[in-house]
Amino acid sequence: MSVSIELAPLDRAAMATVREHLDRLTKPPGSLGRLEALIVQLAGITGSNAPRVEQPAIAVFAADHGVTAQGVSAYPSAVTAQMVANFVAGGAAINVLARAAGAKLVVVDVGVVGPELAVSSRVRAGTRDMTVEPAMTRDEALRAIGIGRDVVGGLVADGCDAIALGEMGIGNTTAASALVALLTGRPPAEVTGRGTGLDDEAVRRKVVVIEAALRLHQPGRGDPLGTLAAVGGLEIAALVGAMLAGGESRIPIILDGFITGAAALVAVGIAPTLAPRLIASHRSAEPGHRVVLEQLGLEPLLDLDLRLGEGSGAALALPLLRAGTLLLAEMATFESAGVSGPPLEGG
Repeated sequence: MSVSIELAPLDRAAMATVREHLDRLTKPPGSLGRLEALIVQLAGITGSNAPRVEQPAIAVFAADHGVTAQGVSAYPSAVTAQMVANFVAGGAAINVLARAAGAKLVVVDVGVVGPELAVSSRVRAGTRDMTVEPAMTRDEALRAIGIGRDVVGGLVADGCDAIALGEMGIGNTTAASALVALLTGRPPAEVTGRGTGLDDEAVRRKVVVIEAALRLHQPGRGDPLGTLAAVGGLEIAALVGAMLAGGESRIPIILDGFITGAAALVAVGIAPTLAPRLIASHRSAEPGHRVVLEQLGLEPLLDLDLRLGEGSGAALALPLLRAGTLLLAEMATFESAGVSGPPLEGG
């Protein structure tokens, strides 16, 4: 079994039109810096000369990881279910940030161990221990990808015009580090960090665990689905599906940090033309995230030393997207405002 998808390239005509319009607004050309590049990217993604971000949504996928049996996290696996309950009750950081951004929040249980507390689409109760056997079968990975695609497809059908992505899963930085090491060829020590707050000795142990998993599983770099199944997570697979659906629907896809970045490497392996449709919200404190961003060719909008996950960085970036679209729609041109513009070339 496999998954394949073909995405159209960015709309160059829309990008050129928007770029020209930005230069006619009452400001020195390029003076809004990377915000202007973001606006042009939104035009290319949506194929519209007037992109809008009026109904954003945040999708958070949650699952547990069998590799936590190897002591790779500072928190017990039970915290995944406890935090999902916190999401549902509205008390987590992502709940606050979603409200601040005016975004709909959807929490999806793809594989949490424990009672069902969120929108449940469980493939199984957590992955297997990747140091002993593959974390998932290929079929389980495909089913989780399908869940992510269905969630975003439903949000788009309800009017969602931008999707921010997040996750929750104790042990998932270990899975992400293993994925990034396999998909980029970097050594595990280079892409493995403190996760939820490990000390130096615990980080070294985490690297040893990942190295053991990589010796056991050696899928080819040309097999992103096999890599995902071997060392990934159910919530990471759902994120892959969410990104593919966002690409198909031509809406902006806002990545959070290291975990969503690892999922993006898999998604781009499946659909190489997806990368220009991705927006990196921030640069995580996790060392592997820098490697991910470099591999994807993405420059993050924010650099706040975040390492929470949950979609927190993606939520913080949503107002930047909305501000950019409003500047394009509402800012006066030199002509309409009666303001003298920059001299024409050759004038």
